[in-house]
Amino acid sequence: MFFLFLLICLGVAFRFASYYGDHMVLQKKPAGAVVWGYGEAGVNVTVSLSKDGKVIMKKMAQVKEHSETWKVVLAPMDHGGPYSVMAEQHSREEPKNLTLRDIYFGDVWLCSGQSNMEMTVSQIINASVELSKAPLYPYVRVFAASLIQSEVELQDLAKIDLEWSIPTAENLGHGSFSYFSAVCWLFGRHLYETLRYPVGLVESSWGGTCIEAWSSGRALQECGPTPNGSPPLALCIQPARNRSSDCPPFLLPTLLSGPKMPSVLWDAMIHPLLNMSLTGVIWYQGESNAFTNTDLYNCTFPALIADWRRAFHAGSDGQTQPLFPFGFVQLSTFRRQRRDDRFPRLRWHQTADYGYAPNKRMPNTFMAVALDLCDEHSPYGSIHPRDKQNVAYRLHLGARAVAYGEKGLVFQGPYPTKVVVDGARALVNVTYGQELLLLLMHDRVFEVCCSRRAQEPCQWVPAPMVSASSHTVTLSSPGCRAAVSRLRYAWADWPCEYRMCPLYNKHLLPAPPFVIDSLH
Repeated sequence: MFFLFLLICLGVAFRFASYYGDHMVLQKKPAGAVVWGYGEAGVNVTVSLSKDGKVIMKKMAQVKEHSETWKVVLAPMDHGGPYSVMAEQHSREEPKNLTLRDIYFGDVWLCSGQSNMEMTVSQIINASVELSKAPLYPYVRVFAASLIQSEVELQDLAKIDLEWSIPTAENLGHGSFSYFSAVCWLFGRHLYETLRYPVGLVESSWGGTCIEAWSSGRALQECGPTPNGSPPLALCIQPARNRSSDCPPFLLPTLLSGPKMPSVLWDAMIHPLLNMSLTGVIWYQGESNAFTNTDLYNCTFPALIADWRRAFHAGSDGQTQPLFPFGFVQLSTFRRQRRDDRFPRLRWHQTADYGYAPNKRMPNTFMAVALDLCDEHSPYGSIHPRDKQNVAYRLHLGARAVAYGEKGLVFQGPYPTKVVVDGARALVNVTYGQELLLLLMHDRVFEVCCSRRAQEPCQWVPAPMVSASSHTVTLSSPGCRAAVSRLRYAWADWPCEYRMCPLYNKHLLPAPPFVIDSLH
């Protein structure tokens, strides 16, 4: 593989780019699929699309002198297949041909993030059952990039873990934290069951990585460069002698085990994919940033989304939509202790401090809440819960509503629309926009911040749930009276037990955590 990549770099091999291959899915209409590769500088390349031996489309491009690449945009195609794609180089010597077979048109989704995206199907609950279902989905095709970092933007992937494949138990369950992603696979499988046409899944993820590694320099500059002009770096990822005391040593191997320098994964694992026409992205990352630049995430995450959108739109010659859908998983749990609020803060910042998605700063996004999917006894550590089925199901609901415009589909849990403080009776009434399914009364999941004396800073205290109706929860705020100034829900690393948070909607989607900073 390295030798082949070297040949590409030297420009001596006529070939498709690394992520084209037999069995792949190309993006269907309204986009035109981009096909590109390498060739002899200055010569022409003809790309033909055939079905049942009949050529139905031809496109021609010239190999660029500097990059020695060629690129064509196919006319938009309906979903379906199989097709063959042939590229012919009209060389000064003798023509050369390349052919891709068993090609389908459908929707292509990119799956990225850190280790909870990396977890394979063999690592999740009911793994053997899930793996046995793989042959039932031959039109959900999978591809996985290798773990590569670079300090310069690469033109093509340097290495591939899984070439485009029809799913099998073997390639979906290839070891631990390797390939193929369980969240990505299950998400694609759910989509296929709804769409009933081919789905292509491209995994490019790396465990223990912070968002800065996945961000371009442009995106990081949006969030405040340091005085010397370099992107912001947390003390957590500096050498040990400079490391912040807020970074417990035992956390570092788990949470920051991947590349730590800014942009090195953008350069090596995202930039090479920019020519690809795709439908959207799903993202599961943030655990590392709970200990690295936590309070910048409300900028770095929206900046990454906006930058990826601009870059994929430009790289695909406008075929990938400029506001393509972007789904993400809000962090699950890590530790039971309530002594710090790093995970709750990161969950909040994942929404750009709105508490829900889509929102004004993150349009055309969707979120899967996962704080109720804790897994204390996971053999991979509690930070890696094994229930990826519910994660993928919740993600696919968001995709159906946001990416595919399915009307009337409920894809997010209940969120408060009004909070009224009844100081005279020391009560707080929280009204939700959806009908509530109350699983249990809880004494500590709601908290209020109140001052007992004027001019004193408020302190967070539990606000026990005392009653609930179809849309309203009433909380007790003993000792606070009218001084209640703030309210928060599920503001803990581990706010509830497995699928037993207090509040859901009738579709069993959990209420997301929130904090309201000004109550009147």
